[in-house]
Amino acid sequence: MSFKNIAVLGLGKVGTLAAKLLHDSGFNVTGFDQHSPRETFPFAISNANITSADVLATEFAKVDAILSCLPFHLNIAVATAAQKAGIHYFDLTEDVPTTTAIRKLAKSSKGLMAPQCGLAPGFIGIVGASHIAMFDTCRSVRMRVGALPQNPTGLLGYAFNWSPEGVVNEYLNDCEVLEGGERKWVSPMEWHETLLIDGMQLEAFTTSGGLGTMCETYLGKVNNIDYKTMRYPGHMKLMNFFFHELLMRENRDEAGRILVNAKPPVEDDIVYIHVSTEGEIDGRLARKEFVRGYRPVEVAGGQQTAIAWTTAGSVVAVIEMVRDGTLPNRGFLKQEDIALNAFLATTTGRLYN
Repeated sequence: MSFKNIAVLGLGKVGTLAAKLLHDSGFNVTGFDQHSPRETFPFAISNANITSADVLATEFAKVDAILSCLPFHLNIAVATAAQKAGIHYFDLTEDVPTTTAIRKLAKSSKGLMAPQCGLAPGFIGIVGASHIAMFDTCRSVRMRVGALPQNPTGLLGYAFNWSPEGVVNEYLNDCEVLEGGERKWVSPMEWHETLLIDGMQLEAFTTSGGLGTMCETYLGKVNNIDYKTMRYPGHMKLMNFFFHELLMRENRDEAGRILVNAKPPVEDDIVYIHVSTEGEIDGRLARKEFVRGYRPVEVAGGQQTAIAWTTAGSVVAVIEMVRDGTLPNRGFLKQEDIALNAFLATTTGRLYN
């Protein structure tokens, strides 16, 4: 079922870019945000109160699909309204309980429910699944993503180009893994390792949500799957001190405000992706790698940060695939069910080549 009209909720940096990319891909877009934008957009903008169930019901009756770029704690209400309206739902959340609730909604949905369509979870799972498919038997998949300033300053070596609420959530919530063929939950900011990408030394450690539904999907098929965040060396130790020794884990909102005040966003960022997969092909042990360093690009009428376009581009490519019939149009969408080659063939997916 092809569709044309889509609402984008939340016009922050990622939401604004996603709306522009969707417009460029031929969709009729309506953007929703509580603040009036400073720039002029080639699509309609509404300041309607999207925290109201009545408003959501009224607005969702006008569109075929919605993309939520809102903070994760608002997404269940939005997804519920989309399910009642019988329209497609997409979001960028990394929050596991939110995804679990949306999955339940999908059982009786007339449209497609597709959370976790960003970078991680999202694109990283599409790459990981494409690797697994290359092997006759796969023993391990290690997925790493780092969104970093190109020119770091200070001991943390970081800048909050992504939602502080999302980052704090990833650093403090437990992480699902497959280890030795068993599905487990492990603590965040542990399993420390060092790796190199193009001569750049980085550290990696466990964070929550990046695997989406992969542990469930590949239980009994792949012995070891884990996801880690990459940062410049020393970051993990300082963040453990901040959250646990200073007890900032007890006040997540304040922790986010402190961190953004100390490390505001930058324009010159880079997104590192490192996926390594091992197993047997034709009876021989082999290793496949997907390693990239994505930088800001000129797209949608302006220079876009790496984290903005890799996140917005991922969900827009998925939405294009649903519109074009490459993906299902109802039920629940797992990121690992998306073919990498088909993703990269979309108008927006070509950015990742």
